[in-house]
Amino acid sequence: MVMQIDRRCMILGGVWGIGALALPAGRALAADLIGARGFTHAVASGEPGADSMLLWTRYVPASEVESARLDVEVAIDPDFVRIVGGGTVRTGGYRDWTAKVTVDGLQPGTSYWYRFVAPDGSKSPVGRTRTLPQGDVPRFGLGVFSCSNLPYGWFNAYAHAAARDDLDLWLHVGDYIYEYGNASVRPGQGIVGRTLMPDTEILAIADYRLRYATYRADPDLQRLHQMAPMVALWDDHESANDSWEGGAQNHQADKEGDWNTRRAAAMQVYREWMPVSDEPWKAYDIGTLATLYRTESRLLARTRPADITAAASAPDADAALKAFHDGVWQDPSATMLGSTQESWLAHAFRANARTTAWQMVGMGTIIGRTVMPANVTDWLRPDANAKLVQRYRNSVRMAQNGLPMWMDRWDGYPAARSRLLRSAQAADSDLIMLAGDSHNAWAYGLVEDGQPAGVEFAGQAVTSGGMEGDLRGDPTAVARGFVAANRELKWANTHQRGYMMIDISRDRVTGEWLFLDTIKARSTRIASTHRMSVERGRRVFSA
Repeated sequence: MVMQIDRRCMILGGVWGIGALALPAGRALAADLIGARGFTHAVASGEPGADSMLLWTRYVPASEVESARLDVEVAIDPDFVRIVGGGTVRTGGYRDWTAKVTVDGLQPGTSYWYRFVAPDGSKSPVGRTRTLPQGDVPRFGLGVFSCSNLPYGWFNAYAHAAARDDLDLWLHVGDYIYEYGNASVRPGQGIVGRTLMPDTEILAIADYRLRYATYRADPDLQRLHQMAPMVALWDDHESANDSWEGGAQNHQADKEGDWNTRRAAAMQVYREWMPVSDEPWKAYDIGTLATLYRTESRLLARTRPADITAAASAPDADAALKAFHDGVWQDPSATMLGSTQESWLAHAFRANARTTAWQMVGMGTIIGRTVMPANVTDWLRPDANAKLVQRYRNSVRMAQNGLPMWMDRWDGYPAARSRLLRSAQAADSDLIMLAGDSHNAWAYGLVEDGQPAGVEFAGQAVTSGGMEGDLRGDPTAVARGFVAANRELKWANTHQRGYMMIDISRDRVTGEWLFLDTIKARSTRIASTHRMSVERGRRVFSA
């Protein structure tokens, strides 16, 4: 039985154990949960190599057993006439009945079909995957996604991408799920039937498992995973908003318990439910064309972001902000990646820039510098409350003192940002940064020490609301205002949802932002697109 969300309601599949039934949503849906057996959430693939692939499924046995063995079949045709590989894996309630197996002995740049076989002979839905190529590669297509907040809209971006035949790999740069409960959905903005399980904010292992099961029941997300492999990394909402190694903005220890317990639960369940390995970071060679890097910038080594609140609201704000700018903001001990990952990435740049044309870094947050335009308060909605207006005014004052609008992103860690970009420059890398997080779309020409350091394609959200929620008027004028105020920013879209397609050739990388017509109804109609390119060796966007 494969569980899906249809237009009318959310239907969950799975057996979550006794702990889940104590949850409010668990009590209400206990009969449905206990009744769901078999392959409950289709299949997925990830961690691609030239000769290997990680395959994922979830299987709940019909009988009450502690564990189950699954076999996997890999074929070069969708009818499984020519089975060329496979493997076996054991799963159980201890890992929420999810199963992952890495299959070796595959051929480079080859499409395969795969399925799991249960002890009773039943078979999972069929998935398609493709190994990475070796040697010279004329072209490679990458679909990039971020920020999919389920109650706010349909996953039309996933549906559109899954129907394409020109994309070889998915990259999800984080906020695959959100931790908030149903009460957090803004009045009038939620979609009927797009209900979160459990009902409340997720804190414990059972909560996180149920939330992933809810998301993975979505038919468009299931289809995305079935059609191609995914390289995935977490950002903050897979644990809690604005998380770092020692805590999060959305974690109150006095009410929600020890942060390390919650952090461990979030990491464990992510690795159970996603087609990822346990390696915290990794590089993937796409022949001699590119190296793609999966990074970790949230839970393992990130230091707490500097708190600018007191300086921005001080009686002499300019003096306080100058002191902040010259002091804590530039502290070299502040880090997003930690010294071990920074060293790994710098060494990888030096090694791989000699053998692959492009160094492409998947990152949870934006690295391009962004300050608030001076006239932003002119764009605010007429009904904006005083607190919101003051927040924007504070951001303008910060910009006037050389400070960014986002402290939780690379802008808030300038010394660490410089180390990363200088390491790419030292390796003579053609650097492409791929990011999400902001919910809006941006293109940056990155500069370090006065020299081009690469470009950044920052993608819009699948469904999560962006800056447009606070603003009124012509969104193109807002975008132009941001570009005019920011040296590195070359283009922006601050009001539409969708995904990015990155087309990679040896001489050029082209990014295309695809904006869906709507997320409030199921539709794959594209409203508009925007394309930008960078040529090899230039490290700036083409005119």
